[in-house]
Amino acid sequence: MKTYRTSISIHAEPAAIWAILTDAERYPEWNNTVERVEGTIAPGERIKVHAKISPGRAFPVKVSTFEPSARMVWSSGMPLGLFKGERTFSLERKGEQVEFTMQEVFSGPFSPMIERSIPDLQPAFDEFAADLKRRAEA
Repeated sequence: MKTYRTSISIHAEPAAIWAILTDAERYPEWNNTVERVEGTIAPGERIKVHAKISPGRAFPVKVSTFEPSARMVWSSGMPLGLFKGERTFSLERKGEQVEFTMQEVFSGPFSPMIERSIPDLQPAFDEFAADLKRRAEA
């Protein structure tokens, strides 16, 4: 099982950060790691994420958890749980700040094989968090 995780403190209201995270159309305006996001980021919806780390490739995910201003999960994978990826976005108020955490966990029997083809996502995760902080605090 492979996991990537980043966390950053943001001086903004959770609702303002949530609005940024769920506005698919505007991702390219603030996020240097994403070319575009197709679809609507809402409960049960399927979206396609085009990440700069894999040019020309779309990653289809389902918005499987949607707790406004608190937590969202994007899930993808193969049938029968042979390979699964889950990206969790969390917002937790800590005094005057909000702790934003993004984590992705890859699992399933085929995970060790598939993980070899996945590039190191940690720099992109850290950049995503920094970009979100800049946008939310602007």
